[in-house]
Amino acid sequence: MTYPRDMIGYGANPPQANWPEGAKIALQFVINYEEGGENCTLHGDAASEAFLSEIVGAAAWAGQRHMNMESIYEYGSRAGFWRLHRMFTNRNIPVTVFGVAMAMARNPDAVAAMQDADWEIASHGYKWIDYKDVPIDVERQHIAQAIEIHAEITGSPPKGMYQGRSSENTHALTMEAGFEYSADSYADEIPYYIKGPKGPFLMVPYTLDANDMRFASPQGFNSGDQFFSYLKDSFDVLYAEGGRMMSVGLHCRLVGRPGRAAALLRFLEYVQGHDKVWCATRLEIANHWRKENPA
Repeated sequence: MTYPRDMIGYGANPPQANWPEGAKIALQFVINYEEGGENCTLHGDAASEAFLSEIVGAAAWAGQRHMNMESIYEYGSRAGFWRLHRMFTNRNIPVTVFGVAMAMARNPDAVAAMQDADWEIASHGYKWIDYKDVPIDVERQHIAQAIEIHAEITGSPPKGMYQGRSSENTHALTMEAGFEYSADSYADEIPYYIKGPKGPFLMVPYTLDANDMRFASPQGFNSGDQFFSYLKDSFDVLYAEGGRMMSVGLHCRLVGRPGRAAALLRFLEYVQGHDKVWCATRLEIANHWRKENPA
């Protein structure tokens, strides 16, 4: 029986990244825009959200609205997003947004600001829910809805996909839907290809460790200093090794809080103090990889 997982990858001899202008590292910042697309009875969900908030270990309230949880998410779209927008645009650092279609539809001003900044907006699905127990036909329908809403709001369909809380069907459905790349992997530090029905399909792996979500999880970051130290150490190792990609995952309601934003600001200033750093969108990295390392 063929084992469906790849435990070997590139092995001891990964391909040369050849990042533009001799860069030693490709640095990629992601802003997850989820606020307004999370679990909520107002959205037709069975219970309130219980994931990635200031209420660590929160329980989903079946059939009820969780007003504290809702207001924490509202902070992300009302205040946190704009703080992050100022931080990145003031420094001309490109960003990829993982945009939940339902959330984007509820804040067109934020979407307009993303586009004015020339950020890539990839799809983060239709709703920000866990798809592990969702039937394949329903997940397929949700992906189609996400593409439709995304195109209506932004003027063009998304080219990248990150479902996030994915199912075993997500990769196949992502390829079926015609995306150019998927970020639903944490398996490597550089892009790689997987088999698809129309040929090799590009994965641009993401991260859950260099990610502000650890402010909202057990054994996570307790302070901005810990977040900065982890990002700095990750950057230093990858920069020294060369030819790698570093993803940084951000959430408006988490790192958008001032006590955490200060740590992110220190990291932005730190990396801008180095030469040979290619700050890019995920789509730029995907396009570069296809050119340098065709399937």
